[in-house]
Amino acid sequence: MKHIKAIISILIMLLVIILIVENLEQLSKTLTLRIDFLFWSHETPPMAFYLVMIIVFLLGVFIAGFLGIFERFRLKKEIRALSREKAAKDREMDSLRKTPVYEGRAEDSEPEQEDDIMA
Repeated sequence: MKHIKAIISILIMLLVIILIVENLEQLSKTLTLRIDFLFWSHETPPMAFYLVMIIVFLLGVFIAGFLGIFERFRLKKEIRALSREKAAKDREMDSLRKTPVYEGRAEDSEPEQEDDIMA
């Protein structure tokens, strides 16, 4: 499976390189990004389209990683809580295993006492 993943990764990288080489002219065009809010506006200096794509990609990787860190902390907290609950239940089971079990019932022992009284 490890080798299959490596082969698929190489094929995807090769496909990306082919797309970049074939579309180099369009990717090299410059563009200016403009943000207009009611109270603030901003315009970036002219930059190549491929640079914008790289920035957006890296921004996405950063945001996904940041969200992944929070998810990991949440799952670790849940694992700790479940481990504590399991340990408590294990202690309870051990205490129940150690309690003695009586063979006879209380109803069965009463007639024997009555026989002793009559004699």
